[in-house]
Amino acid sequence: MSRGKIVAVTDAAIDKIKQMILSGELAPGDRLPKESDLAERLGLSRNSLREAVRALALINVLDVRQGDGTYVTSLEPRLLLDTMSFVLDLHRDDTVIQFFEVRRILEPAATAMATELMTDEEIDELRAILESLPADPTIEELVANDLEFHQRIARGSGNSVLCSFIESLSGPTTRARIWRGLTQEGAMDKTREQHTAIYEAIAARQADVARSWATVHIAGVESWLRKALD
Repeated sequence: MSRGKIVAVTDAAIDKIKQMILSGELAPGDRLPKESDLAERLGLSRNSLREAVRALALINVLDVRQGDGTYVTSLEPRLLLDTMSFVLDLHRDDTVIQFFEVRRILEPAATAMATELMTDEEIDELRAILESLPADPTIEELVANDLEFHQRIARGSGNSVLCSFIESLSGPTTRARIWRGLTQEGAMDKTREQHTAIYEAIAARQADVARSWATVHIAGVESWLRKALD
């Protein structure tokens, strides 16, 4: 069988398993039927079924447990989007502006949602993140604090898919944040001031203000990067 035909058969097998999940026949945490039974039921060769299972395991849809069987994972967005994180880690430097463009679209929306949904306790935790940053931080400390601050807000949006996308986008933009911190005068103070403004808007439950400050914050880094790359 040619390579093209093998891929086509494997794709068909993947689609059949996917349909079983979409129909509810297989739910998160369910164990798949025995290989021979499932292959016969789906009209597949056992080799094709194995290839499909391997492919679905790689993207965290299935969990192959040696000696126990194959199970459907929890199918949580965070788990499924881990694959996207791997792909994003392979980006070229000349695409980093595009990642900032996507962040500029998603994060202000998440910030506005968090303003309405975060509990008072969660907002206190957000303040604690800001206060944990030393008065004279290293670039690494600043970037780590920045990542934690934005991730906490993303989780506060209450939307696990949106949160997973935002967390996936954090990695490809980390190098640019470090570069900015090293080369742009006043970058540390500006980051601290804008984080504080975002926090204060969230604490005051001012969604539009929080959205605006989040836009200003991300757009500022994006604008600096465009000029730096010219």
